Amino acid sequence: MSTFHTSEQLLCFQDHQLQVKTFTPEHIKPELPKLVLLHDSLGCISLWRDFPEKLAERTGLEVMVYDRRGYGNSTPFANTARQPDYLAREADALHELLQQLEISKAILFGHSDGGSIALLAAAKYPEKVAGVITEGAHVFVEEITLAGIRSAVEAYQQTNLPQKLQKYHGDKTDAVFHAWADIWLSDRFRDWNIELFLPAILCPSLIIQGEEDEYGTLAQVEAIVEQVKGKAQKLIIPKVGHTPHREATQQVLTATVDFILLRVLASQT
Repeated sequence: MSTFHTSEQLLCFQDHQLQVKTFTPEHIKPELPKLVLLHDSLGCISLWRDFPEKLAERTGLEVMVYDRRGYGNSTPFANTARQPDYLAREADALHELLQQLEISKAILFGHSDGGSIALLAAAKYPEKVAGVITEGAHVFVEEITLAGIRSAVEAYQQTNLPQKLQKYHGDKTDAVFHAWADIWLSDRFRDWNIELFLPAILCPSLIIQGEEDEYGTLAQVEAIVEQVKGKAQKLIIPKVGHTPHREATQQVLTATVDFILLRVLASQT
């Protein structure tokens, strides 16, 4: 088993700070890409649990996770009223983060919103992205997604979901939840679609989705795989919902590690 050093920092930008956590294997090769994890719409560093550590151990890569602005221990949102292009803006924010940390090449692993951000970043900044892994990413709006969000709103109003999220987001919890739910359920988001970006993705990609994903159909996977220009492979996991890395951890780890070692790193040499 590899040993690694863990470090945390609040990285300062012009008007905000982002919490960043890094797992660095003992004998890291500096020329290798960094693996960057992008959390979902209600997520943060802590909610990845030990998944980043397992990836660092099995790939030998430095793994970085961070709280996007408004989440976890990062600075609160400047404005919770999101615009329909908020995910593209997060791709720009990711690029700024990579620039500040002097990361020349990254492999992106994104879950849900994080998956959409990973795809957008790979399309907008192809020189920075060596590979993309997504779980439950969206490239257009589906009714199943809106129904899932409506159910989440009901749970937020009627269960202890707010208290559960407060453990991770503190007094930012209401802002985190409504920033996500309000924009997705708004009329102006119905036509959101990022398929036009997909042909600009040149790196290898692994597109993962649970067969029983409550927030999207397999049409999302097919749209991505069919339209990216780089070599794409898909992994559909039976009897799994929207969070494969927690529901089928070993399967996702194995597929991700194989993809990184055999598809991404092999293409770098």
